[in-house]
Amino acid sequence: MAIVCAGTGDINTELLFEKELGAIRTNVVGWTAAVDCIYNHFKQQDKGHLVTITSIGGLAGEPAAPAYSATKAYQINYTQALRKKSKKTGICVTEIRPGLVDTDMAKGEGLFWVMPPEKVAKQITEAIARKRSKVVVTKRWRIISFLLKHL
Repeated sequence: MAIVCAGTGDINTELLFEKELGAIRTNVVGWTAAVDCIYNHFKQQDKGHLVTITSIGGLAGEPAAPAYSATKAYQINYTQALRKKSKKTGICVTEIRPGLVDTDMAKGEGLFWVMPPEKVAKQITEAIARKRSKVVVTKRWRIISFLLKHL
């Protein structure tokens, strides 16, 4: 099993390209290099469990952090493509899609539904053990996920 969790992004209301480039390099270029390497290794063995940590932030464009939301959308779609590609193989692909977790990256006062890392970790561990194809954590963020996808 391999877990790929690459995510960075800055508040960038001025649209400074250098700030955007950091998120693109990490969340797209670096993430894809890691995921492809791992997937191809599992393909050679015809077995393995690839877990990607994406973000609910990839479901809608965020004006204050456009590169972050765009790169997380990329990760969501790329993971979905690999899940489809892995059908009828021994490779399991799991996407973990968290909402806001109480970390240094969750900046700002009065953030909506910030989750404790311990609760998130427990739900992630359970989803991985069950080899779920996709899970939104925590459970209350599933409501937001549903609304964002259907608005």
